[in-house]
Amino acid sequence: MTGLAFTQLARQVREHIGQEHRYAHSVRVARCAEELARRHGADTRKARIAGLLHDLARLYSPERLIAECEARGIEIEAAAREHPTLLHARLGAALARELFGIEDAEVLSAIEKHTTAAGEMSRLDCIVYLADSLEPERRFPERAELWRRAMLDLHGAMRETVALSRRRYARKIALAEARASAS
Repeated sequence: MTGLAFTQLARQVREHIGQEHRYAHSVRVARCAEELARRHGADTRKARIAGLLHDLARLYSPERLIAECEARGIEIEAAAREHPTLLHARLGAALARELFGIEDAEVLSAIEKHTTAAGEMSRLDCIVYLADSLEPERRFPERAELWRRAMLDLHGAMRETVALSRRRYARKIALAEARASAS
């Protein structure tokens, strides 16, 4: 893993991200991931690092996300071409390796899966996904209850959080389609 002390890594991440709001989110995710890892017997250092690095490409423009993924040979599915923000997780894992020297497969996997999840997820993958979804500044009614659940039942919280995310995404798509057809 990176030879940098966490504070050095955090400074470099802050510089790379370049936006205080997104950096603060990344620090909160790192703290939540560390807390969940401690609670569920996972490696707290890996959780904290994956949480800090998870959004390295989140603020990239859609064009930049596509261009940088293509330059690296990262596969871009049709849904990701329509919604390039989905690519920030996979590109973020590549950037964590390239810019910060992260070679740990578990950390890279957790970064890569933090947005859309996957059919198979490790404990660390679940921890970072939940930390990102449920960090304290997220504002949706179910957040606090899902966080309590995550502290007790990691996989149960994953099922509920992913299901909620899918319902919210489906409503968002339906609303966008309704607006488009009304125009």
